[in-house]
Amino acid sequence: MAVNGRPKILPWLLAAPAVVLLVLVLAGVFRTGPSTDDAPWQESRAAVPARPPPAPGPRTAPAAVAAVGTDAGLAPVAEAAPSETPARHPVDLEKLRALLPGNLYWEMGVPTKDPEVLRKRDEEGRRWNELYGKVQSNTATEQEIHQYYEHRRKLSEDSIAFASAVLEQFGPQLPEQEQGLYALSIQMHRTRLEELPRQIEEALARKSAQDQRREAWRRGGGGN
Repeated sequence: MAVNGRPKILPWLLAAPAVVLLVLVLAGVFRTGPSTDDAPWQESRAAVPARPPPAPGPRTAPAAVAAVGTDAGLAPVAEAAPSETPARHPVDLEKLRALLPGNLYWEMGVPTKDPEVLRKRDEEGRRWNELYGKVQSNTATEQEIHQYYEHRRKLSEDSIAFASAVLEQFGPQLPEQEQGLYALSIQMHRTRLEELPRQIEEALARKSAQDQRREAWRRGGGGN
């Protein structure tokens, strides 16, 4: 039986480029990369000068979890002259990890070059995209529908918690552009949380209608 549509890319993935473009226009310092689902974290750090004496590397700073579904990306906050010592970014990731030990940022967004971690993130992203396709085509079970939207809820709640913690702990020390990005993240995910009940109800209603059509088709001899 025909379904209502082909699996599509997650709508929040379509919103991610717009958010990144906004950040690029305002600050010209951020970039994003692929990730799992809605999640989307970015990362910024001070540039390493070309010829300084050996010194501890600058602390990296997590950017807002605004572009859901994107992985962490690294971009310089400011270029330092060769004779200058790179400035340390005020955001302390270890302090945030202690405050938010179970946050999805540590699993899906924290910067890494580990190929195994990146591979697992890519697999996780494909898994949620495939489940979203089933929800959109009305082929997902009720359990799968609830599973998908529970993941969306967890992602948005963790995104809000992460961005809020950054602003509460380090906001006054951050550039205005970064503060604005975190604030935008909070606003976007609050809106998504408000929309979840309606989206769940609509997905379940579409599935119910599709099941009824399939049953009527079977009773009419379509299954013979």
